[in-house]
Amino acid sequence: MIPLSDDLLPMIWEALGDDRITTAEAASRLEEVFKYKCPDDLAKTFSKYRRENLIKGKISFEDGGWIWWVDDECRSNFKQ
Repeated sequence: MIPLSDDLLPMIWEALGDDRITTAEAASRLEEVFKYKCPDDLAKTFSKYRRENLIKGKISFEDGGWIWWVDDECRSNFKQ
């Protein structure tokens, strides 16, 4: 489980919204909306959350990399 002190997860969820977007698009949204420049290893952060079933992701050959999204199942896995 992700610690409650982890403030990044809600920001990521908000940046993803209801969309399926690439890692680069997510980084751009985080910077634009929250004025938060993500570290270069955002894909590693996303992968950590994916393993915890807090976001979902899959490789998209059409998009040339990973795409990410969040759904109700992900949100229900975050115990506050």
